[in-house]
Formats: sequence, structure tokens, C-alpha cells
Amino acid sequence: MKTITVNLDDRKYPIHIGRDLLQNVELFQPHVSGDRVVIISNEIVAPLYANTISKTISQFALVEEYHLPDGEIYKDLSSVSQIFDHMLSIPCDRKTTIIALGGGVVGDISGFAAACYQRGIPYIHVPTTLLAQVDSSIGGKTGVNHPLGKNMIGAIYQPKCVVADIDTLKTLPERELLAGLAEVIKYGLIRDPEFFDWLEDNVDSLLSRDLDSLAYAIERSCANKAEVVELDERESGLRALLNFGHTFGHAIENKLNYKSWLHGEAVAAGMVIAAEFSRCLNLIDSEQQSRVEQIVRRYKLPVLPPNGMTESDFMDAMAVDKKVEAGKIRFIVLEGIGKAIVIDDYPMPILKGMLTDIVRRNSN
Repeated sequence: MKTITVNLDDRKYPIHIGRDLLQNVELFQPHVSGDRVVIISNEIVAPLYANTISKTISQFALVEEYHLPDGEIYKDLSSVSQIFDHMLSIPCDRKTTIIALGGGVVGDISGFAAACYQRGIPYIHVPTTLLAQVDSSIGGKTGVNHPLGKNMIGAIYQPKCVVADIDTLKTLPERELLAGLAEVIKYGLIRDPEFFDWLEDNVDSLLSRDLDSLAYAIERSCANKAEVVELDERESGLRALLNFGHTFGHAIENKLNYKSWLHGEAVAAGMVIAAEFSRCLNLIDSEQQSRVEQIVRRYKLPVLPPNGMTESDFMDAMAVDKKVEAGKIRFIVLEGIGKAIVIDDYPMPILKGMLTDIVRRNSN
């Protein structure tokens, strides 16, 4: 087991990465202050792992479970309200601990519920998808979607710990694994060029789910995110770089009503578009842009938006992105492999022309 600490003064917490962790009482007990735990999962993950965690936690606390439907379309205020209904009916007090067992949707909803219930109760992340293990479980971003925008309602609320059991990836559908690899690639692109080189050299081992390779990729990704969160917890500057590819990706998700494509798939295409925008702005050259597109292709992820998406679809969705400030859409772009920056001053015709070209290319 490897442990990475997110150092946030009195709110610091560990990220445990390893195998056979769900049965390790010592990883959970120090972070449960009361005598009751509510495990929040979904109808797909709960049958696989809820019983194991429940047995672990029941050695020192009472256990309740609440299962959400599966899917990004359920990441809304209605789901949070249903969790509150369940917790109030028990009832749960302010020392109750929530355990989020599942992927990014379960984690975001559960963390937001924990931030709001009685003005804040403890929660623990047990991410069971690669995307959640390397990204959404770390850093305290919680929230839900609104019909007009993704993640527009939420809170920064840190967990007590993260327990990333690599064994859970054995049951992960291939499409979910690939979606998680998109976020892994992101870390190499924005701040870790040596890791990006390693990812180029280890495509086959990661796609074949070699556990040592996955463990290294998860550890390196978590270390990168922990460092960024420590420097900029509330996304006032540096942390925005973690959204590389997400502005374009969120527009894709919005167009599809959070159906059809997984979050990581949309981010993958978004990163390729962001790299092309970077080249159009003369920040990177064609060779660097090609490396971005090729690694996304090699990991079997989309490099173009879905058929039928227009330049207007992108512009309309991005106009209500949470990264908009003073009416300007901010973008994360590359100055090189391993170096990203935030910009809000760019020629609008270049942006629109690039999107028009991408849409036209996709229709051919």
C-alpha cells in the first residue's frame, strides 16, 4: 500500500492506494467519529462491494446503506434530497459519517450531501472507478449538475480520507477504464512531461490492466493532484489547470444531456480540441499537437466531438461554464507537453474558426 497525504493544515487527509483495502479496519476506524455510518453507493457497485465494506465498518459502528440509480443523469438536486430523506428518517446526527462507494457521480453527490447535512458531517471516499481514484475523489470538489450547466451547484468540502482499492478495477467495464485513463493522460499534459512519456511507453500494459502499471499511474496522478490542491484549494488560479479539456468536454456532455458519452470520453475529445486551439494560438507546434491526438487515439478514446454537434452548441454551452469570469470564457491551453496555462484573452474568430473546422471535419 502507498499513502499520499493531501496537506491542508488541520484538514489534511491520506489517500491510500493498494490492494485488498476494503477489509482493512485500520484505514477506516480513525476517520469515523460517531457510532453510525451511511454507505452511499449505486445499484451497480453496491452488489459488488457494499457487503465487504459493511462487514468492515460494522466491527466498530452501525451501518446503513442508500443506493442511487446509476448514471450522470441522476447527479442532481433530487438525488441529494432523497439522501437527506433517508438520513433524516433514521435519523442521523452530525457525527454520522458518510462513505461514498462508487465512481465520480456517487462521490460528487455524497460529498455534497455531507457538506450540507446539518451544515457538514464527515465523509470518506472509496472510489471504485479509475477516474474517481485519480481525480474526483481528491480535492473536495462536490456538487451536482443543473439543466443549464455541469457542476454549477456544489461546495469545496474535503473528505477525511480516500481509500483507493485497485482490486475494484478488475470488475470495471473496459469503457470505464478507458474513460479514467483520459484523466490520467491529463496530468502528464498539464504538469508532468516525464509521466506523459511513460504513458506513451506503457499503453499496452495499462490497457491489459497490469496491476503494477495501474498502481503507478494512480499513485503518480494522485500525487500530481494533491500538489495542486495543496497550492490552490479553492481554484483561485493554479487548480484551474486541472480542467484542461473540460470546457470543451462539458459542452459535449451538455449537448448529449449527460447521456451516450462518459465524462472521461468527453474530456478526451476536449483535450484534443484544446491542443488544437493551443496550436491555432501558436502556443504549441504541430508535432506537439499530434502527440496529444495520438496518445488519445492509442488509448481508444474519442478525438472528435459527436456527430451533429455544431459550433453554436459549443459556444452556447461554454457561455454558462463555471469557468466564465466577467463574461469571458477562460480556457486551459498548452504551452508545451507538461505545461498548461489559463487564458481569457484570445481572438474570438480563431476560436470560432477552429470549432467550425472541427465540426466540418467530423461530418466528412
